[in-house]
Amino acid sequence: MASQQHHHHHQLHHALVDLLFEAARMVEARNFVGARGILARLNHQLPSPVGKPLIRSAFYFKEALQLILLDRSNPHHQQSQFSSHPLTSQWDIVQKLSAYKAFSEVSPIIQFSNFTCIQTLLEELNGSDRIHIIDFNIGFGGQWSSFMQELAQRRSSVAGSVWLLKITVLASHYSQNDLELQLIQETLSHFASDLNIPFEFNVHCLDSFDPSKLLGMGGEAVAVNLPVASANLSFMALLCLAKQLSPKIVVSVDQGCERSGLPFLQYFLHAFQSSMVLMESIDASGTDQEMTSKIERFLLQPRIESSVLGRHGLDDKMVPWRAHFATMGFVPIRFSNFTETQAECLLKRVSIKGFHVEKRQASLFLCWQHNELVSVSAWRC
Repeated sequence: MASQQHHHHHQLHHALVDLLFEAARMVEARNFVGARGILARLNHQLPSPVGKPLIRSAFYFKEALQLILLDRSNPHHQQSQFSSHPLTSQWDIVQKLSAYKAFSEVSPIIQFSNFTCIQTLLEELNGSDRIHIIDFNIGFGGQWSSFMQELAQRRSSVAGSVWLLKITVLASHYSQNDLELQLIQETLSHFASDLNIPFEFNVHCLDSFDPSKLLGMGGEAVAVNLPVASANLSFMALLCLAKQLSPKIVVSVDQGCERSGLPFLQYFLHAFQSSMVLMESIDASGTDQEMTSKIERFLLQPRIESSVLGRHGLDDKMVPWRAHFATMGFVPIRFSNFTETQAECLLKRVSIKGFHVEKRQASLFLCWQHNELVSVSAWRC
């Protein structure tokens, strides 16, 4: 009886996912009336993100398709959707921060990405006493606290001390009263002064940014942090900007292993699969449902929505992002043995089995059950 019931649920779940993909196919074919009809049925059958990862992922991707339809009927909506909620309240920031903290405790993704980037930056910038980091997507800035800690530790060694660390954040739709960036600035400034590192923090609006303003400072080693899927500008445009800054190194984290080279429907399928794997890896940690919903609502859902909306807004002749680096004349920097070994050690400390590191295309991948979760690559021009 139980197995019959299980089989019935299994069939139901697959029928829901088939419906979801059918709606995505209609959106791709610009049959918005048909898509609306299917989404109305899905709203009825998937009222909330509760259940197995398959169901939760289906709920979030259904919501992302709704947003595309909303943008169609209200052209002014997209601006508000993409500006990563410009008037974020303090409550939102507190929720996001606590979700981020929970996520970094239950999953090794953030530690793996931060460690791999920081270690590579330290190796490439070794010997530079004036460092300028240009960040296209600072997140909560935690990686730069760790970077400062490493710089302070190296002060006592042969490497010598850093006279100045500058961080310039490039933000889309930046407003002066951005609470989140104010919080990041305060935290990093306090941290730097505790460690006795001379520190400057600036924010520029990406949409009106002039790279020549940042150049000609002389003697600064420039490093760029450019995650894949950073902003609503095309990746090529962002890379073009990055190149004009003449960086010694560009680090790029790819959350969810982007497949921007795929047509919309295949992109949607791949992103759905990726988010399901990520949710399964979080569930495997035994986190309680309340914490899981918080991580999904404040971190994963916004990421799913902006990636689906973003991909829909671009034309179908897309090029995989790695190819853009090559086109712009960047070459991959190979990770040192030390970086690889340390990344593997980091995973040994994780209580859940099933995570491992893979090295491919000069990138380091963090995988769970042989599925890619995140990759890090580093480039120089």
